[in-house]
Amino acid sequence: MELNLIDTHSHLYAAEFEEDIEEVVSRAHEVGVKTILLPNIDRDSVDPMKKLVDKWPTTFKPMMGLHPSSVKQETYRDELAVVENELFTNGDMYIGVGEIGMDLYWDTSTKHEQEEAFKTQCRWADQLNLPIAIHSRNATQNVIDIIQELKLPNLTGVFHCFGDGPEEARQIIDLGFKLGIGGVLTFKNSGLDKTMADIELDHCILETDSPYLAPTPNRGKRNESSYTALVAQKLADVKQTSLENVAKITSQNAKELFRI
Repeated sequence: MELNLIDTHSHLYAAEFEEDIEEVVSRAHEVGVKTILLPNIDRDSVDPMKKLVDKWPTTFKPMMGLHPSSVKQETYRDELAVVENELFTNGDMYIGVGEIGMDLYWDTSTKHEQEEAFKTQCRWADQLNLPIAIHSRNATQNVIDIIQELKLPNLTGVFHCFGDGPEEARQIIDLGFKLGIGGVLTFKNSGLDKTMADIELDHCILETDSPYLAPTPNRGKRNESSYTALVAQKLADVKQTSLENVAKITSQNAKELFRI
């Protein structure tokens, strides 16, 4: 039985893949990853992302957003203007608003600007009825609180690269959002396997975050979308179910969330 896997978060337009993107896409297809979702970073990633979509339109599905690590005090409004123009001018091509959120690991000095950029993009997503892909490093509770505060009726999405505990997982599920499960699940001391043991597959979608966070046994190397299969197998082991079942449920979840 051929697997039907969806990598819901991958940056295959990054410079790390310039030399062998054909092989990377081929390896993904070979293991059953036929659909790969591409969240944007900032204005510099828009054109490289679009080139991938133009070349493999049935494989790649793009999102549009401003990553919190690209939120700078002097330029974030200009960056948001690019995102707004893309969403409201070329909206039909985008399946979601992302990658958006907050990152208080690298820089806390832009916390206010990150909050404002996140709220603005959430409102656009609600207006356009598009799901959001959330980056929430060292900021998961901040992001949950903002979503609860905004009370936007159409807002839904995924907490990408979920790595928090049972309490955060339950709050996210109660919001109606999905958990994006990637390579962290395979890391020996992450504790995510224990959290996921009690979470139903109905709340999960798979991702890689390529080129980052490659799953074991490739940890520390460049990640790629074919490794979605490794994440799926680990999740199957944790949930004591079949790989085929994990593929079926998580892919259906992704299709429903992103309407693909």
